[in-house]
Amino acid sequence: MTSSSPTASARMRRQSSRDTGPEIAVRRLLHAAGLRYRVNVPVPGAPRRTIDISFGKVKVAVFMDGCFWHGCPQHATRPKANAEWWRIKLNKNMARDLDTNDRLRAEGWTVLRFWEHEHAKDVAREIAAVVASKREPLGKP
Repeated sequence: MTSSSPTASARMRRQSSRDTGPEIAVRRLLHAAGLRYRVNVPVPGAPRRTIDISFGKVKVAVFMDGCFWHGCPQHATRPKANAEWWRIKLNKNMARDLDTNDRLRAEGWTVLRFWEHEHAKDVAREIAAVVASKREPLGKP
């Protein structure tokens, strides 16, 4: 079974899964703030999954999730054409996100997930704060 039509399938293939506008905006702000990171790093134990923005030394994984593909509670929609196929597909995406979070946390990572609609400055500010807190020596303010 497929999405619904050759047109819909072609549209899905063209949809970028990395280097999206919101992701690039956040990366630019992080870089301008002096933070260095890697992009599209494989998730340990799940090589077909990648961390959008990775701070490996402090084990902070950042994901910029698309509202449609990852089930945003505010903006997610469910296509009417071939609804059952889409329900299964989108539910699998959300289950995979939870499994990815669990895998990373089991390895000692802090997982941060943001929706594509969140303001890039707010997202970058939160990421920078978490990374800074991981870099501070224990017992010092």
